[in-house]
Amino acid sequence: MRSPTSATIAFLLLSVTLPLACQERHSKWQVGTIMAVAKHATDEKNPDVRKYDVSVKVGKTMYVVLYVPADGTDTITHRAGLDLLVSVGQKTMAFNNLLGHKIEVPILSRKPVTPSS
Repeated sequence: MRSPTSATIAFLLLSVTLPLACQERHSKWQVGTIMAVAKHATDEKNPDVRKYDVSVKVGKTMYVVLYVPADGTDTITHRAGLDLLVSVGQKTMAFNNLLGHKIEVPILSRKPVTPSS
């Protein structure tokens, strides 16, 4: 297995950071951590559509957002513990996917996180 070249590493860094630099600045981008992922209740109209309740800790607040993968995969179920940059609005949370496309999801709930002893 070959080790990545500096050109490959530079390309990967640019592909991740460039979309963030080009985003509108209507909300502060901050680090969030995916804490848990659970299947969302099925919709009677579209029972085949996969939906997930994703718990994301941002600062001292835990958000539960509704995530519907555009490609229908379940890869989000393996993302617990992942840190990502998020922008929290009044009713939505935004983040960039691995291709740098902005995804906006509705916030289902939010609650303060109390420090554990």
